[in-house]
Amino acid sequence: MGINYLVFSEEVRKAKDQGQPIVALESTIISHGMPYPENVKTAKIVEEIIRDSGAVPATIAIIEGRIKIGLTNEELEFIATSNRVLKASRRDLPVVIAKGLCASTTVSATMIAAHLAGIKVFVTGGIGGVHKGGPQTFDISADLQELAKTSVAVVCAGAKAILDLPLTLEYLETYGVPVLGFRTEEFPAFYTRESGLKVDYVLADEVEAARVIKTKWDLGLTGGIVIANPIPKEYALDKNYISKVIEEALVEAERLAIKGKGLTPFLLEKVAEITGGKSLRANIELVKNNASVGAKIAVELNKLYSSCKEKI
Repeated sequence: MGINYLVFSEEVRKAKDQGQPIVALESTIISHGMPYPENVKTAKIVEEIIRDSGAVPATIAIIEGRIKIGLTNEELEFIATSNRVLKASRRDLPVVIAKGLCASTTVSATMIAAHLAGIKVFVTGGIGGVHKGGPQTFDISADLQELAKTSVAVVCAGAKAILDLPLTLEYLETYGVPVLGFRTEEFPAFYTRESGLKVDYVLADEVEAARVIKTKWDLGLTGGIVIANPIPKEYALDKNYISKVIEEALVEAERLAIKGKGLTPFLLEKVAEITGGKSLRANIELVKNNASVGAKIAVELNKLYSSCKEKI
C-alpha cells in the first residue's frame, strides 16, 4: 500500500533487486538544515561514506508529487537551492503528493517513506522532540509519534540540543521506544557528547545493534528504535558554551514570535551565526559519523535477514 507513489533511483532499485543493505537519508537537512553549498557537499559525502561502508544510500524527497527513494545529482541540487521546496512531515505528505508539490522530508516523513520502501535503517543528524516550554505550548515534534508507530531504526546523535531533552526521553519511554546508546551510557545532545541523561541500554557494536533491531520486530513490537551515536570527541562543542548560545537563540525566536515548522531551522541558523560556524561544522561531522555507524548496522541487519531466508 502506498508503493505506487514511490520512485526508486536506479542505484536503489538495483540494490533492492540484489538484496543489498540500504540506508535511508532525510532531505530536510539539505533544504532547511544547512546553507548552500555545504548542504549539497555534505549530502554527497554522507552518501559516499555509506557506499564505502558496504551499503547503498537512499536520500528521500518529494519531487512533483512523487516520493523519490534515492536522488540524482540534479535532484539533490534542486532540493538544496529551490524556493519551491516545502518541508514535509507526516501531516503534509498526502497534500504535497496529491497536489504534485515538492518537499524535503523530515525525520517523520522519511521514516514513513523508508518503511513503504522496505528500508529498515535511517540515518539523520538528530531527532526532533519536545521543545522548551512544551508543557505550556504543546510544541512537540511529530518525530516522536512516528518513532512510536513506524518500524524503522533511526541512527542519530541524540535529539537536537535546542530541545527539552528530559521531556523528550520521557515521551519516548511512555510510547515504548527503546533509546539505545551506541558505545555510550549517556544520551548525546547533538553538538555535545554529554546531556547528563542516561540511555536505556548500551550497544557494544553494530552486530549487537542489528540483533536488537531484528528481535524487536520479530516479537511483533512495532515502532522505531533510537540508536544514539555521540558526535566524535574532536568535533564536540563545550556543553556550557552551546547551552548559553541556544538560550540566546531561543530568546531571539521568542522576540520574533517564530513558532511551528520555522522554529527549528531558525534556531539552527541562529546558533550557527552566534558560534561563527562552529555548530555547522559539528553538525556536518556528526552526520558523517552517524552515516558510518548506520551503514555498518544496515550491513549486519541485512546479514541476519538473509540468513533467515537461507534457512527457510
